[in-house]
Amino acid sequence: MSIFKPYRYYRKEAIEYRANNVLRRMAQRGDQFAPCWPFDVTLVADFFDLGVIWERIPPDEQGAIAARILPLQRCIEINEEILDKPQGFQESTLAHEIGHWVLHINHAAATETGDRLITDLTPATDEPFVCRGSREVNSPLNHASVLESMEWQAQYFAGCLLMPRRILEEKRQGRDLTYWSHLYEMREELGVSISNLVNRLQDLEWIYLDKKTRKRDIYPGKALVS
Repeated sequence: MSIFKPYRYYRKEAIEYRANNVLRRMAQRGDQFAPCWPFDVTLVADFFDLGVIWERIPPDEQGAIAARILPLQRCIEINEEILDKPQGFQESTLAHEIGHWVLHINHAAATETGDRLITDLTPATDEPFVCRGSREVNSPLNHASVLESMEWQAQYFAGCLLMPRRILEEKRQGRDLTYWSHLYEMREELGVSISNLVNRLQDLEWIYLDKKTRKRDIYPGKALVS
């Protein structure tokens, strides 16, 4: 039984549903795990009984590694070199790895294999999931594009987990999303990076930025003008 699930294409709505389901399950466990914002994403790791370790992760032949997940050890390793990154980067990185755990890891196989390796006293060959850049892939898939698509899925999950639609609805009350100052206020209340917030609002079609120009003008998105 493979530790990694077979590749599956997820619609954005399906990924958002899974992130919301995690938050619902946490809320049902009581005050210990009840989500509140700014969101402490380490609570999600605790909820799934995943360890989180900060240490230096050297780059490989493909470049820098922000984080990686070791399924058999139920452990997420985060590169301590990202500690000097802007606010929200660490949270997004950890949420990304949790996205891999929810979407791409066969939990039953990981637990069974891990238990067997411990019982047999056999060293675990725990192939990590490595966190890299990503984009949404809709074209025919080869091995490289499958990995890229899985990275995009994990990052989209992270955005939905850190910035649920209902919380964004609350935070935008009395604010104009076309003002950068208002977005920075939301960012502080959410505990995310400004780039992650802007990407999430654009995914929801609440705002629109013209990428063809260097202007930083923000326009109302289709979802707000319709």
